[in-house]
This record gives sequence, structure tokens and C-alpha cells, in this order.
Amino acid sequence: MQTLYHLWLNPFCRKVRIVLHEKKIDFDLKVENVWERRREFLALNPAGDVPVLVEPGGTALSGSDVIAEFMDEIHPEPPLVGRHPLERAEVRRLVAWFDRKFNEEVTENLVGEKVMKRFLGLGAPDSKAIRAGHNNIHTHLSYISYLIERRKWLAGSEMTLADIAAAAHLSTIDYLGDVPWAEHQSAKDWYARIKSRPSFRSLLSDHIPGAPPSKHYANLDF
Repeated sequence: MQTLYHLWLNPFCRKVRIVLHEKKIDFDLKVENVWERRREFLALNPAGDVPVLVEPGGTALSGSDVIAEFMDEIHPEPPLVGRHPLERAEVRRLVAWFDRKFNEEVTENLVGEKVMKRFLGLGAPDSKAIRAGHNNIHTHLSYISYLIERRKWLAGSEMTLADIAAAAHLSTIDYLGDVPWAEHQSAKDWYARIKSRPSFRSLLSDHIPGAPPSKHYANLDF
């Protein structure tokens, strides 16, 4: 059985968790406090970050995109990176959008400031960064709405890694109750579809000690 080293509110770890559940792959979860710089963990991933997936034979894979694409190759159903070259290009473009642009403009400014700073002992949250996160999220939700009003899913006619990446990031913000769903109905409807999938159930049961989820976080009818 595979073992996934992760952190609860890390969107990249959440992306891998959803992928593994979509592929119906059994795995163990191990929380890795990366700031401790454990020697045993650094032997698995010298970069010292999560996610890291350890295969039954001991091979360690690090990085959410590496893990996701590896799983899509060895477990091709359902296909999550796209069936054709143009579709795969669009999936990868959107994954990069959320894992880079959304992460920098929203996730780091909200989850990073409100939660991770406290766990890492880095001082008080930066109110300016939090305001920026709250402002920036509207642009991204509008973009999701734009895409979903023209396609069934973000990258096309099927759910792909693009939807999983976007939902993974939004799930961390939604844990804090900071997603303005009422102002972005199309994005909300899209997220509700993903939130109701069996692969999302384990995320909805997450409960970080000292940082409980928002009241509506696990509610499918939000």
C-alpha cells in the first residue's frame, strides 16, 4: 500500500489525495511536520516539502504534478490529465494557473497568514496580505465562472486534474469560511459537483486541532 506524507491544509497534498481516491487507490496518510526537517523524511525528499508518495517497493515520488501524472500513466482510468494533446495542454495550463497564480494571490495570503504562520511561529498574520487574498479571490472565482459557463468542466467535457487542483485550493479557503460563494453562483455550482464526489469525502472530514473548519465546510448543501 502507498503512503502519502502530507499536511492537512496543504492544497498540493489535497490534490494528490483526490487523485488517489478518484483512481480508487488505497493509501495511508502520514502527517509530516516539514519544519522539523526530519532526517528520515529528507532522505525521501531532499527538498523537504510535501506531498511525498512512497510506493510499496519504497520508491518515493515528490511533487503533486509528478505524483498525479505518474498515477494517470499507471492507472489510466479515469483519465485526469486529458485524452488528447490539446486537452492535456489545457489541463496543464489551468493546473499551473491554480497551483501558481491562485496559490500566490489567494492561498498564501489567507491560509498561509491565518493558519500556517501560527503553526510555524512566524508571528501575527499580516492584515494587508489577508485583505489582498480576499480581494484576489473574486478574480479567480469569476474566471472559474467564465470557464464553467462555456464548458461542462474547467478544461472541457470531462473532470480533470484542472478541476481537482482548483477545488483543492478552494477547499483550504473554504475550511476557513473565506470563499464568497454567494457572489459567484456558477463557481459555487461547479464546486458543489466536486464536493459531492466520493473522492472528496476524506477532505470534508478533516479537522485540524486548534483550527476547526467553518460551519458549512462539510455541508454538501451549502
